[in-house]
Amino acid sequence: MNGTLEVLGLGKAFKRYPSHRARLLEWIVPFGKPRHQEVWVLRDIGFTLHPGEALGIIGINGAGKSTLLKLITGTAVPTMGHVAMHGRVAAMLELGMGFHPDFTGRQNVFMAGQLIGLTVDELTRAMPEIEAFAEIGEYIDQPVRVYSSGMQMRLAFSVATAKRPDILIVDEALSVGDAYFQHKSFERIRAFREQGTTLLIVSHDKSAIQSVCDRAILLDGGRISKEGKPEEIMDYYNAMIAERESSTVRQETHESGKVQTISGTGEATVRDIALLNAAGERAEVHDVGTDVTLRITVAIHAPLPNLTLGYRIKDRLGQNVFGTNTFHMGVPVEDLVPGAELVFDFRFPLNVGLGHYSVATSLHSNDTHLTDNYEWRDLALVFTVLNMSRKYFEGVAWLEPRITLQRTGA
Repeated sequence: MNGTLEVLGLGKAFKRYPSHRARLLEWIVPFGKPRHQEVWVLRDIGFTLHPGEALGIIGINGAGKSTLLKLITGTAVPTMGHVAMHGRVAAMLELGMGFHPDFTGRQNVFMAGQLIGLTVDELTRAMPEIEAFAEIGEYIDQPVRVYSSGMQMRLAFSVATAKRPDILIVDEALSVGDAYFQHKSFERIRAFREQGTTLLIVSHDKSAIQSVCDRAILLDGGRISKEGKPEEIMDYYNAMIAERESSTVRQETHESGKVQTISGTGEATVRDIALLNAAGERAEVHDVGTDVTLRITVAIHAPLPNLTLGYRIKDRLGQNVFGTNTFHMGVPVEDLVPGAELVFDFRFPLNVGLGHYSVATSLHSNDTHLTDNYEWRDLALVFTVLNMSRKYFEGVAWLEPRITLQRTGA
């Protein structure tokens, strides 16, 4: 079926030679003993994507993400395993791949377009739309060598998506674009998905992965470390970065089925957390726009010269709604001793839209948890917002407008 992608037991190894002489000797005497060492950058990678599904691939630099995409698209040959793709594929692996710097943008459209399987007639008909979407103006008839990286990305994306592909593969190329074009590009990607395009995307952009993808894969050391829902994988990935050396990341499954990620060295922990209504009572359901208090109780287990408490409110897709911490709010917390207990109250109007939300908490020493991560806890609290007293509205935020009307003329 068009749009199906199967990756079975994929692996890639490179030969590492101790010297040029060893490489030459192995070439001259091919049946002698091997003079190289095999270095595996990918091993035992397998997954299946059905038409219309979207998979995000994340991992630290060097985890093998770009190599995996090259193997899938056929620009590199696997050492083991194979890939089966059904339907027309459009891929954006490297910025401006297929462009010749001395040719104009228009000429490159026809060359790059034919490389992805479009005919000259199809490209001629699509050219006005490609120009309009890329929005590079008169530069379309200038040599590509004078383009900025953002202009190359605009044109490359416009060509790759001039005709809806059955499978769209996108590397980090979109990250070089400005905010406007990134938004525009992801709108087109979402539209393709609704029409049945299968999507494979590599990105460090948490919002992009969680808003576009059905599931995600975490690559670590050339292998699939975890696979699951985007929010679960991104939470684990962020905790893993902070805890790369101490390896204190763990995940627990709630009764609701949600997976909570917890990490940290334990010098300080959240003992209790609650969202209080205007009457000061714990509640799981709140009205839009009402005043609430996020009360977080912290227990101290070791001497700490300073402490920062942060929280982050996320929507049901795991996208950040709001976050801050005591460091950025200018509230120093210093000279703490074991056994101490601190109660923090954050008061604010709950000006968010209807839906389910979660709160993540972090305890660390400075402005971020990447320095000293005492505790990071996702899904520390879950609550629901309903519209019980406001006029009807749509969206993710309650921004009550004041309307004035002026009439002129008859």
